[in-house]
Amino acid sequence: MNVSAILQSKGHDVFTISPNDTIQEAAQTLDQRRIGAAVVTEEDGAVCGVLSERDVSRQIARHGAEALQKPVSACMSRNVITAKLDDTLDTLLTCMTDRRVRHLPIMDRGKLVGVISIGDVVKRKIMETVAEAEAMKAYISSG
Repeated sequence: MNVSAILQSKGHDVFTISPNDTIQEAAQTLDQRRIGAAVVTEEDGAVCGVLSERDVSRQIARHGAEALQKPVSACMSRNVITAKLDDTLDTLLTCMTDRRVRHLPIMDRGKLVGVISIGDVVKRKIMETVAEAEAMKAYISSG
């Protein structure tokens, strides 16, 4: 299974925010969309960061309520790790584990085409493992 297959079943919806949005506006977007992170894009659509719930909570812990008025650019993750449509499930899992990230923007020819979360990867990995076990059971019982 690869990223393209995951996005086909999950969908290509990507919720973006601006680096100029306040953290409060971004937190409201995360809450309304029921997502754990949003991709931060410039006006031209270029990916410039990722803002997660963890980033928001750390800012509040460090700066109190004033943090909510800071711009997203002040606390977003800037070194964005991305994936490609042909990356495999195991590649995603290794990348997310090694880099300790929970959300990967998916890029195709320089364009943002989706986001995959660790939950998406784990769900597909479980499905893959169950399918392999069922195939093995069928093979053993037919033999």
